[in-house]
Amino acid sequence: MTRKDDTLQIREINYNSPDYMQELELRDKVLRKPLGMSLSDDNLEADKNDIHIGAFVDNKLVGVLILTRLNQNEVKMRQVAVGEEMRSKKIGSKMVAYAELFSSNLQYTTMVLNARKTAVGFYEKLGYNKVGNEFLEINIPHFKMSKFLRS
Repeated sequence: MTRKDDTLQIREINYNSPDYMQELELRDKVLRKPLGMSLSDDNLEADKNDIHIGAFVDNKLVGVLILTRLNQNEVKMRQVAVGEEMRSKKIGSKMVAYAELFSSNLQYTTMVLNARKTAVGFYEKLGYNKVGNEFLEINIPHFKMSKFLRS
């Protein structure tokens, strides 16, 4: 499944491919380095069982998200990142919409995620609801969020 929007293309990334190497660089740059952390410190073994979705502009990766199967009904969206120079172009929203359709096509009924407190508004605009209280993950305030996917 591929979605093309002018020069924006959203598609699955194969584990350990050249696109996956671009994904690791983007995740490290956007999600880890600003926190004084490094993706190389993380155990990436689970990545091979996940679904990786990338947003590309002229074959350059500009956004990424990962889907992790929780059970037969739920899938978790994680590691959502868009390069700083590409923000405010609706790339994150388009990747989430793609991930929701992709997950729905795989018969998942619920998408869950742990949103950084600063990103809660973004997900609420996309129909996600907070579930429970604020908690710390990697020393940053987060909220669990959920959305029912239409079948």
